[in-house]
Amino acid sequence: MGMSNSGDMPVAAFDPDSGVLRFWVAMPASPPMGAIVSRQVLHYRFQGAMDGSDAVARYEAHRGEIDAAVVRRAAAGSIEPVMLRENDLPRPRA
Repeated sequence: MGMSNSGDMPVAAFDPDSGVLRFWVAMPASPPMGAIVSRQVLHYRFQGAMDGSDAVARYEAHRGEIDAAVVRRAAAGSIEPVMLRENDLPRPRA
């Protein structure tokens, strides 16, 4: 996996075989944590393409909300990789 521009975390990548986006989140008091979110969650929460073809773009466009959900899940005791569900993310805007 390639590294991000800052060189400290791998870049987000979509795996079409599993249908999930894998990404890493900077944590407040610990090393970066790996997380995954399915193409379906990105579709229903952020109007992403159902096939996941725009998963990285959807993640980048909503990174603040998605990363914050990972931090919340980790604070609640989730272990790596954190799997985000629809209920972890904000409802789509009407």
